Amino acid sequence: MCYYKYILNQKEGNAMKKLISVLLCFAMIFATCAIGATAQISEESKISDYPVIIVPGYSATTLYIGDSFETGEKVWGLNMDLILERVLARIVDLGIGLGSVLTVGNAKLIAETLGEEMAVIFEKIRCNPDGSSAYDVKRKYDTAKKSNSAYMLENLKDGDPDERHEQDIAAAIAEYVGVENIYNFTSDFRMGAETCANLLHEFIQDVKKETGKDKVNIFCLSHGGQVTATYLSLYGHLGDVDNAVLTVPAIGGAGILYDAFNCDIDFDEECLLRFIEHGTMIEEDYNWLVKAQQLGFVDKVLEELIPHIFPLLGYWGSLWDFCPADKYDELKERLLDPVESAPLIEKSDRFHYEILPSIGEKLQACIDDYGMNITIISGTGNRIVTGLMENSDGIITTNASTGALCAPLGERFADGYVQKNPCNGKNKISPDMDIDASTSYLPDNTWFVDGLFHGMTFKDSYTSSLLLTTLLTDEITDVYSNPDYPQFRDTSNPSHAVYAEFNTADPGILDGNATSLIITNCSLINDVKLTAIHVDGLDIKFNLEKVTLAPGESVEVPFEGTVPEVSKKVFSITIYYNNGSVTPLGYRTQNFNISNGNAVDYEGGTVDASAKTPFDEIIGEGFAKILKNLGFYELFSMLYTLIFYSIVSIFNK
Repeated sequence: MCYYKYILNQKEGNAMKKLISVLLCFAMIFATCAIGATAQISEESKISDYPVIIVPGYSATTLYIGDSFETGEKVWGLNMDLILERVLARIVDLGIGLGSVLTVGNAKLIAETLGEEMAVIFEKIRCNPDGSSAYDVKRKYDTAKKSNSAYMLENLKDGDPDERHEQDIAAAIAEYVGVENIYNFTSDFRMGAETCANLLHEFIQDVKKETGKDKVNIFCLSHGGQVTATYLSLYGHLGDVDNAVLTVPAIGGAGILYDAFNCDIDFDEECLLRFIEHGTMIEEDYNWLVKAQQLGFVDKVLEELIPHIFPLLGYWGSLWDFCPADKYDELKERLLDPVESAPLIEKSDRFHYEILPSIGEKLQACIDDYGMNITIISGTGNRIVTGLMENSDGIITTNASTGALCAPLGERFADGYVQKNPCNGKNKISPDMDIDASTSYLPDNTWFVDGLFHGMTFKDSYTSSLLLTTLLTDEITDVYSNPDYPQFRDTSNPSHAVYAEFNTADPGILDGNATSLIITNCSLINDVKLTAIHVDGLDIKFNLEKVTLAPGESVEVPFEGTVPEVSKKVFSITIYYNNGSVTPLGYRTQNFNISNGNAVDYEGGTVDASAKTPFDEIIGEGFAKILKNLGFYELFSMLYTLIFYSIVSIFNK
């Protein structure tokens, strides 16, 4: 039997505040309507006539047991009626546990109760220690004909869930190719990446036969990105794919899985709230209000719960393929018995030791030798929501998603940093110098969007347009094909309120010809009043007149000062604003890179990436730490900065 080591990481905190914070998260999730960002392809573009296959994120496939889906038992997705029935049956036990949150927090009792119920609810999707399914689980939509979106809609019965994948994105794709040309790939997602990739190969042959086309286009995300990358590595030489777009792909694993298997859950509440704001495109800026609070009680419940659910989910091959390569051996040795789990280990070893190390080379061959267009769109600049302190999209580390070398979270490479690989003299360092894309699986075919969260590609006008253009046309073959789609960019999701770039260069770059900063209101519904602009690391000053921007409106703000004749030097700009939300004060910081001469000398290592404000200049590190722990730092910093710039503007008149 495997030995599952349980690690309890004790944390201090006020349980009542944490419970309120959890309820706030759920309230925002269920009370806010999600809206898709506007996305379009140029009217002059030639649209591909190849069928589009959607390879979805994790757990998107309906699984059942029985002779037919109509008479069989659905074992995935979740039967919410069954879950509610079982929870109500145990409400007394749960009530005792939740009631104790207000006193000492009985996480163990809640975890035991939930664990017992999950053992019943998820029993039918359990896998044996060797990785095989404990039950004869089947897929509902297992052929091209049945998985066609038009067919699924025509045969949708009253009361049945509409199980087409990624419906907001699919609807946008259908505007160009028609719903009849969209196919929904399904797999037993519990199995490993190679098993799912083999199914994808068979499915592509079925779609080609169904449509009479010699190629397909693939859109995928998250786990679907890992499956598609594995498929291209194994079968790309057959030339069955024209365009493949991998959004926030879990190619090299998912950091959230490591935190879970390692029993080390440490929810970052502020990051979680930003994730929710980003996904719902909410414009209220709740996140900074709770920056000092952590979900300690939820952490404890999950840590206590993991040993209960490991026997149910811990032998899924896909979860083991999710283990990041640098952490796989450690977890395998600790959690899997080498005899009982030998077949599971053999398959996951093959993925980690054979498929993954050569995946960049194989993907590049698909482009160079077989004429494919492959696009990777990744999110950066966030920590893993469950606690792993690495640059990520909130779920998957940027390194695992793209192969890029990343500075430690909260740090950046020092000014003058030299990229690891020459890449024919092309710059592969992000403007804020925290990512070296020269080591990527596909250095010339990977786009990095700072601030973009996992699964949110279609909630950003930039990434959604990039997605559609690369999927449905052959116009963009690499990051240099179209200046409208540079390799590095900050997200323009409405939850960030404002977006800034200089008037003469690529996003994130300041050259010697720039004269102003273009600030755009990212909002879909709110006006934004600009109140102050602060620069850290460069001696320039902005002549900001109080201005209010309507949704989508931009303004050019001139600046005074000289741009140094150097390159590879980072500075930051923080824009303070009021957008009329329940948290009227807001700000956004973006980092920029000077490109105006010879590179400064690189002295090695990394440096602190945080931007300094006028408030930081008057308080010591000790006092700043106290304010951050109390949750007041953000508010005090904003108030002081606004007062500071109001006084400056008076004396400058």
